Amino acid sequence: MYGWDTLVLLQHLLDEGLSKRAIAQRLGVSRRVVHYWIATGQRTRDLSAAAPRQSSPRATQLDPYHPIITARLEAYPELSAVRIYDEVRAAGYPGGITQVREYVARVRPQPAPDPVVRYETAPGHQAQVDFAEFRLPWGKRYALVVVLGYSRLLWLKFYPRQTMATVVSGLEEAFAYFGGVPKELLFDQMKAVILDDPRADGGRVLENPEFLRFAAHWGFRIRACRPYRAKTKGKVERPIRYVRGNFFYGREFIGDADLEDQRQRWLDLVANVRTHRTTDAVPRVRFETEEIMHLQPLAARGYRPLVLPVDRTTRRTAPHLLAPSVPSVVVEQRGLASYQELVEAVAG
Repeated sequence: MYGWDTLVLLQHLLDEGLSKRAIAQRLGVSRRVVHYWIATGQRTRDLSAAAPRQSSPRATQLDPYHPIITARLEAYPELSAVRIYDEVRAAGYPGGITQVREYVARVRPQPAPDPVVRYETAPGHQAQVDFAEFRLPWGKRYALVVVLGYSRLLWLKFYPRQTMATVVSGLEEAFAYFGGVPKELLFDQMKAVILDDPRADGGRVLENPEFLRFAAHWGFRIRACRPYRAKTKGKVERPIRYVRGNFFYGREFIGDADLEDQRQRWLDLVANVRTHRTTDAVPRVRFETEEIMHLQPLAARGYRPLVLPVDRTTRRTAPHLLAPSVPSVVVEQRGLASYQELVEAVAG
C-alpha cells in the first residue's frame, strides 16, 4: 500500500532527476512499481485532496517538562536521553523513559551538514576515467567513459573486456576525439592502471609499469581516487548514470556494429550538445571556446606497448599502436650424441 506521502516523495525525487532505479531504492519498492506509478498517472493525482487529516496531538505526562528538555538540549545538544530522564524525574516527571527518548529524538538540535564544496578543475587540467558494465543479449560490454573536468565534454566506447589493451586503445581514441591531452587523468582504482593503493596505511600508489610508460608517452599524470571516496569522482559517475538513463535504457541494439553507430551519433547529437545541469553550459560549446586551447598537443605517433601480448593487442588495439614485428630466431636442434662428440673433440 502507498499513500499521499509516498506520491509526494515520488514527485520530489523525479524533479531532482533521480533515475528509476535510485527512486525505487529510496522508496523501498521495485522499479516495476515506480514505472507503474508513472505510467498510470499516480504522480499527477490531486495530492491536496489526498492529504491526510491531522489529528490533535494527545497530551502526555511529559508535556509540562518539554521546556526543560528543550532548554537543556539547546545548551548541550549531545546530552543523552538517560541524563535528561534523570533530570526531569528530579523535577517531578512521573512517567517512564520511553516518552523521554522519543521526544529527545524529535527535538535534539542537529548539526548543520558540512557544505559540499564542488571541486572544479581548470580548463585542460583533468579528465576522469572509469568503466561501466552493460548487459546485452549477446553478452556483457564495458563502456570506457572519459569526461573532461572543465567542459564536461564526454567520450565513451564499448569493449568486450576491461583490459590494459582496452584502456590504451580507448584513451588514444579519446585523445583524438578531444584533439589534445589533459594534464592529468583521474582513475577509480582501475585494475589495469592501479596495482595497489596502500595510502590508508601511509604507503603510496603503485601504478602498472606499462601504463606509466603509456602516460609518459602522452604526457599526462596518473591520479587515483582514494578507496571509498565517491566525491572525488563525481564528474564521471554522473555521466555514467546519464549514459544508462539517456542512451542505454529503452534502446534496442542488433549487434556491436549497431551499438557503435548509435554511440557515435548519441555523443555528437545529444550528449555533448545538451545544456549541462551543473555548468549551465553546452559541453561542446564550452570545450571549443574555453578548454581546447589548454589541452596538450597529441603525440606524433601512437604508443607502442612493450609488455602487452601482441596477439591480444591485435584484436582490440588500433594497428598504429602495434610494436614492429621482430623476426623469429631459428635455433638449431641436435641429438645428445652430437653434443658428446663435440665435447670430446674440444677436450682432445
